[in-house]
Amino acid sequence: MSEQSPPQDAREGYADALPEYAERVLDVAERIPPGRVMTYGDVAEWLEEGGPRQVGRVMALYGGAVPWWRVVRADGVLLSGHELRALAHYRAEGTPLREAGRTTEGHLPRLDMRRARWEGGADAEGHT
Repeated sequence: MSEQSPPQDAREGYADALPEYAERVLDVAERIPPGRVMTYGDVAEWLEEGGPRQVGRVMALYGGAVPWWRVVRADGVLLSGHELRALAHYRAEGTPLREAGRTTEGHLPRLDMRRARWEGGADAEGHT
């Protein structure tokens, strides 16, 4: 997410101006259940288009309109510059975390990717 991201309630107002790929990425982000996450690569694989960098770019530009904290790095490290905001969301949603070790910079936990990762499941509506 970046400072360029529109407010959450603004998505409907600019949806026609979004590139089609961006709209698809944001739709996937909205499908991720509370307490679960998908990596940038997972989203690209789900869409069968683009890659982690393209998904990351969409999230950086437009991610403020969706639950951006649910689209994450594959290593479980919290999004740089947004760690505390993301951590508050993870704790509120009960997202599995791995507590930080003493040597961890900033002593921030990581996501427990083994437990938090959402595969989409066969029942995920609208999968392409």
